Amino acid sequence: MPTKLPLRPADDHRRHTPSTSANADPDKTRAAWRAQHREAILEPELPIIDPHHHLWVRPGNKYLVEDFFADAKAGHNIKASVFVECGSFYRKSGPVEMQSVGEVEFANGMAAMAANGYYGDTRMAAGIVGTADISVGADVGTVLDALIAAGGGRFRGIRVTTKVDDDEDLNTGRYIVPRGLMADAQFRAGFATLAPRGLSFDAMIYHPQLLELADLARAFPSTTIIVNHIGGLVAHTRTYVARKAEAIENWRMGITALAKCPNVYVKLGGLGMPYLGMGLDKLPAPASSEKLAQEWGPFYQHCIDQFGPARSMFESNFPPDRDSCDYHVIWNAFKRIAAKYSADEKRDLFFGAANQAYRLKVD
Repeated sequence: MPTKLPLRPADDHRRHTPSTSANADPDKTRAAWRAQHREAILEPELPIIDPHHHLWVRPGNKYLVEDFFADAKAGHNIKASVFVECGSFYRKSGPVEMQSVGEVEFANGMAAMAANGYYGDTRMAAGIVGTADISVGADVGTVLDALIAAGGGRFRGIRVTTKVDDDEDLNTGRYIVPRGLMADAQFRAGFATLAPRGLSFDAMIYHPQLLELADLARAFPSTTIIVNHIGGLVAHTRTYVARKAEAIENWRMGITALAKCPNVYVKLGGLGMPYLGMGLDKLPAPASSEKLAQEWGPFYQHCIDQFGPARSMFESNFPPDRDSCDYHVIWNAFKRIAAKYSADEKRDLFFGAANQAYRLKVD
């Protein structure tokens, strides 16, 4: 069973890492930059499930168990987390379509290391989101069953990056995405295999595709869809910035339409990624949580207004978002944005929505 989504020859995610001098260690350089700003922890008792982080080893960019726990122990009450696929530790042999099973094997191993309590009480990777090429159609069921088996009870669903834009500079994913993929009959035949297995779908798109995602959600009302990073707002990027107001308004209308689908949740995060063009990674010193709340708050607020707290979840998106701020600062920013909500609503935003969407059963 061949895959249909062609892989790119190199990992283009490296293009999203801020440049450093030729002799510098990028991890150490960025850590030193982040260390310039520290804050007291706001509402340290508030329980949090971080529903979106990665674990990887890339040139100049490592984020593994010890790195996650260094962040998780910074002062916020991180009860559990969800690992989301990122092309890590694929199998190097066997059928191509099965190689992504290696990532779930890896993530489940990391979760088992965390579960023994050596690193603390946080249930890192309590949920695991892998990937499979559902564009092959119903035959993808064989791969999904292998992913479920590899997940050791932690596997919750898949993410397939379907983001594509007329601006080729934005098309830097690990594989080449054809336009209109979410409406493709083969893709939908593969998508139809998720709900019978109790699996969710994490959607990675750009904001001009929000209506396409809404159409997919209406076609499969029994499948839980979690849209990543507020739907991929690219209004600040090179192509869109000249018409930023129009792009933001189109994003707002798309979010409003998507929120009408009761099977869809939204992740509030991702705006710290440098390629989105907000420029926080280029400041002489990291922004405070007050500054982050000011910059990000209107976008996250619109999502909460449309989806409601019960279907909205704050996410760290680490390590990509750590190019713009430290872990303890990003959660302080989220808490500032959520300050006006009731205790029950805050619990949904920081804990309940993620617990429900990913069926984590975290107390």
